Amino acid sequence: MNKKFDLTEGSVLDKLLLIALPVLGAQIMQMAYNLTDMFWLGRVGADAVAASGTVGMFVWMSQAFMMYGRMGAEIGVSQNQGRDDIDGARRYGETSFFLSVALGISFGAFLFFFRRPLIGFFNIEEINVVNESAAYLAIISAGIPFTFMTNAATGVFNGAGNSQTPFLINGIGLAVNMVLDPVLILRLGMGVPGAAIATVAAQGITALVFILALKFYPKRPFEKFRLAARPSKTALKMIFYWATPIAMESFLFTFLSMFISKFVSEFGAKAIATQRIGTQVESLSWLIAGGFATALTAYIGQNFGGGKWERIHKGFRIALGVMTVWGAMITTALFFGAEFFFRIFLPDDPVVVQMGVEYLRILSVSQAGMCLEGVSAGAFRGLGKTVYPSVASVVTNFTRVFVAYYLSRPHVLGLNGIWWAFSLGGCVRGLWMLVWYLRASKRFQKNL
Repeated sequence: MNKKFDLTEGSVLDKLLLIALPVLGAQIMQMAYNLTDMFWLGRVGADAVAASGTVGMFVWMSQAFMMYGRMGAEIGVSQNQGRDDIDGARRYGETSFFLSVALGISFGAFLFFFRRPLIGFFNIEEINVVNESAAYLAIISAGIPFTFMTNAATGVFNGAGNSQTPFLINGIGLAVNMVLDPVLILRLGMGVPGAAIATVAAQGITALVFILALKFYPKRPFEKFRLAARPSKTALKMIFYWATPIAMESFLFTFLSMFISKFVSEFGAKAIATQRIGTQVESLSWLIAGGFATALTAYIGQNFGGGKWERIHKGFRIALGVMTVWGAMITTALFFGAEFFFRIFLPDDPVVVQMGVEYLRILSVSQAGMCLEGVSAGAFRGLGKTVYPSVASVVTNFTRVFVAYYLSRPHVLGLNGIWWAFSLGGCVRGLWMLVWYLRASKRFQKNL
């Protein structure tokens, strides 16, 4: 293993930052990627934002199936490299990549052929929003396999301790998207379909560069990485063991969020646009938390493989401190800067701006909780204990649907009741995961 990317030796803070900073940079780029679409579609109008937001739920659902390749690679590669089993680490990487390609093609085909019934689930009254959503989904489904490949390749690099390369490659995709978006959406007048074409083009280029990096880049994790290698049965079994709880958690989260989005759609296209923009702005916390979780998974995975529990505990404490501060900062920014953020995207729509101010101020309450959730979930996954965070997530998300239904009724809180259901769920989930990890990690160490 390259000593630079060996997370089992050296300063804990330095090693954690070595992998965390590029991952966080990649997450910020992903946020910029999404915000770029919202910025230019906002110049078309609230209906365009609503159309892409509706489709975003199904793209979000694909994350559940991406988890098999991403988590299989991150956990399998990191733990085996921690044991100095390089061949075993490579087998997990190759198997994860193969699985991602198969799942990506299958899910992309599903979205394409069933796009009309899927859009119909939301019962959107504005027919132009329905038609634009269907057109967007037809195009975006072609890029799903590329996204799956990219996530698996990212997992291979991250698991090996090299998060710098995915950061650089994802930067290429962001640049392509940022250039194409204004050209296709506004200059060529393509609107929503233009945003979809820009996204697919960026995804395809990113996937191609990742493939070249796995094969030829001097800092690639393995000397020989076979893209079409026969999957290892042992690796497949462990990947499904690790990733299935996470995939089910992600799928149920999206599925239940679709029901809540259906509640939102009853308030009209402007409410859908508010949720779409607000979610992207709010990603300042949960995308960064997810990035730190990814870094912590790789760090703890390698040290768990090496049996270095003191480094595991110290790394967790550092990550927890950093993300607690970040959560507090984002809470302040969202509460006091709510109007500023929404005027960036829809400056000429005062109704959406006002709805957005209420959204961000309510959601600001839960930002610290989301950061605690990210750190705790990443730590659990590094230990290979993926069931714990999944249970906490599923239970709180199920509860959130009923809370949202009750609070959104006209005589209670209306639309803001849905936002309060989001916020309260995030607070409860974050505290639950933190307490559970602190108690369970001591038991895991004693039982080894």
